[in-house]
Amino acid sequence: MTIYNSNNFKIGLKIIFENEPCCIESSEFIKPGKGQSFTRIKIRKLLTDQLLDRSFRSTEYFKKADIFDVKLLYLYNDNICWHFLNTQNFEQYSAEKKLLYKKLQWLIEQNYYMTTLWNNQIISVIPSNFVELKVIKTTPGIKGDSLNNNVKIAILNNNAKIKVPLFIKTGEIIKVDTRSNQYICRIKNN
Repeated sequence: MTIYNSNNFKIGLKIIFENEPCCIESSEFIKPGKGQSFTRIKIRKLLTDQLLDRSFRSTEYFKKADIFDVKLLYLYNDNICWHFLNTQNFEQYSAEKKLLYKKLQWLIEQNYYMTTLWNNQIISVIPSNFVELKVIKTTPGIKGDSLNNNVKIAILNNNAKIKVPLFIKTGEIIKVDTRSNQYICRIKNN
C-alpha cells in the first residue's frame, strides 16, 4: 500500500481522506516565515462530488486510493441498479440510481462508458461528451416566431428535454453535448 506525505500532493492524485476516495484538484505548499510549513489543497470526494478546502501539516500522511478507470458496456437497468459488463474478462458490475442521478438520461444500452472503480465497485460513470439522438416530439415552428423566440423544447428518444432551434422537426437526429445538455447540430440522414 502506497502512502503519500502531504508535501508530495499533486493535482490529480487520488487518496483516501475521511475513509472515502478523493482526488486533489489544486495543491499549494506554503512555508511561512514562522511556524511549520503546510499544504493547502482543494480536494473532491469522488463518492459525493463534494469539493473541500483543507490545509495539512507537512507531517501528515494519507493512503493512496486504489482507483482505476475501465471501459464498460452498459447492459440494462431494473430501476434500482444499472448493470455494466467488462467485455475483457466478463465481470459484471452494478451501480445504484443515486450514484448516477445526473448522468442517467445520457446512458444508452449497449454503449461503452468510461467507468471509475474503487474496491471493485463503480463510483463514477462518464458518458460520452456528445451523443446522437432522435427527436421524438417537438412543436412545429410558426412563421414569424423567430422575432421573440428562436428556440423550442424537444423531447429526445432517451426522454431528455432540451432546447433546439425552430427548424428542427420530429424524427430528425441531432447531436447533443451531455456536459451542458445543449443542442450542437443536426445530423444529416444518408
